[in-house]
Amino acid sequence: MNRDIFIKKIESGAEKIWDVIIIGGGATGLGAAVDAASRGFETLLVEQSDFAKGTSSRSTKLVHGGVRYLAQGDLSLVFEALHERGLLFQNAPHLVRNQKFIIPVYEWWEGPFYNVGMKVYDAMAGKLGIGPSEKISKEETLKAIPNLDENGLLGGVIYYDGQFDDSRLAINLAQTAAENGATVLNYAEAVALLKNGGGILEGIILEDKETGKKYSARAKTVVNATGIFVDEIAKMDDPGAKEIIKPSQGVHIVLDKSFLQGDAAIMIPHTSDGRVLFAVPWHDKVIVGTTDTPMKSKTLEPRALEEEIEFLISTSSKYLKKDPKREDVLSIFAGLRPLAAPDEEGETKEISRKHIITVSRSGLITVSGGKWTTYRKMGEDIVDNAILVGSLDEVECRTKNMPIHGYVKNVDFFEPLYYYGSDKGKIEELIAEDEKLKEPIHPALPYIKAEIVWAVRRETARTVEDFLARRARALFLDAKSAAESAPVVAKIMAKELGRSRKWIKNQVEEFTALADGYKLD
Repeated sequence: MNRDIFIKKIESGAEKIWDVIIIGGGATGLGAAVDAASRGFETLLVEQSDFAKGTSSRSTKLVHGGVRYLAQGDLSLVFEALHERGLLFQNAPHLVRNQKFIIPVYEWWEGPFYNVGMKVYDAMAGKLGIGPSEKISKEETLKAIPNLDENGLLGGVIYYDGQFDDSRLAINLAQTAAENGATVLNYAEAVALLKNGGGILEGIILEDKETGKKYSARAKTVVNATGIFVDEIAKMDDPGAKEIIKPSQGVHIVLDKSFLQGDAAIMIPHTSDGRVLFAVPWHDKVIVGTTDTPMKSKTLEPRALEEEIEFLISTSSKYLKKDPKREDVLSIFAGLRPLAAPDEEGETKEISRKHIITVSRSGLITVSGGKWTTYRKMGEDIVDNAILVGSLDEVECRTKNMPIHGYVKNVDFFEPLYYYGSDKGKIEELIAEDEKLKEPIHPALPYIKAEIVWAVRRETARTVEDFLARRARALFLDAKSAAESAPVVAKIMAKELGRSRKWIKNQVEEFTALADGYKLD
């Protein structure tokens, strides 16, 4: 995972013909890169910004089958997602953990109704289930979540699902792809598509966003895995292409852990807008979300609407004994779901989260829809299509039981640096060489200086935002403290990257401005 080496590989390989070029470095593109590289295909992935910069770092942090999809009758998606959930537990045990959820019961009929539903959910998971659901009393419910609003509470239903760190998994997938021979480049934008005289796609022109240099990269197949931007790439291929994405915004607020005591999460199965609402402990904070708001504009940095903020605060207040106020919100983040637009009009919350793969006349493979939990299956399906389109060797998928970079069993999720898995010891080696690297970057944040050095050297972090938003999760956990730590991070990164004082100043200013958008006034 050395960006400079990857760039040199592009420069020196002008005549090279890749088997697969993937545009997009989110969950979908990275999953496809791991799959393609592990099958032995020459693979290049380019990402216009940083890995998981967009939607893939802004999830509810759940690896789940989707209780709501079960209620909607989307059984095939639930089956697939529960199966993939089980594989993720096996393949990335350093990042995926078992999370207990409680559905609070306030009406007499809710207990048996939700209990039966969760038993069906358990049964669908089969051998890959992670714990049996059960109906519990009011006393047991309050013992699990002491500060749940007990006014009218009758009891609860417990079930189990998975929780993970989305952008950390994305980085580990990039590392896994690289270890299998892939070239994975962040800050490399596909600015044009290359076609032969017959109009068949044969590569891309990419621009190194750091230097402005452009390079041609030829390939047997090109994959459009750009999430909310797939329509823009599709129109590069065919200006008359029909738009296939219907963006939906999901917003989350982050609160102090005092708002959700105990280790269980809350799942509210039916809110005023017909969605499921979660309050989930994560990295010693609490994530509350999400919303489902149709959006027309597409951006890498979406912002929460006032009505979404009000909905999350008011809805969570109905279930928490301690009512959240605006001033209690440590961070607020929004992401745009790249939903595959249905033929008929309808609300975004009703659109299936299944992925759809299409192939254009020129051979551009485009994937839309999908969700983090099913990223591996999406990658498998994409590469199966690439084999057909590019007449590649028919090699079977190898990712079902393939450990992801960082793999280590029996992880203590309360131990510092646990999310690095097998790399934890290497970070401790950095500290042994320089004790100052053990110092925290900010008194209110759990991150230390050694993580900055590691992120630059081994995880292709190029900006202060890369580290504070995605290698570490400071921006998403506490925006104010993240902004205050920017000068420390910038100084260490500048030393590692050989950057100037002006770069440090610009980085601090840019990140401070970004962090303002994650705060509530």
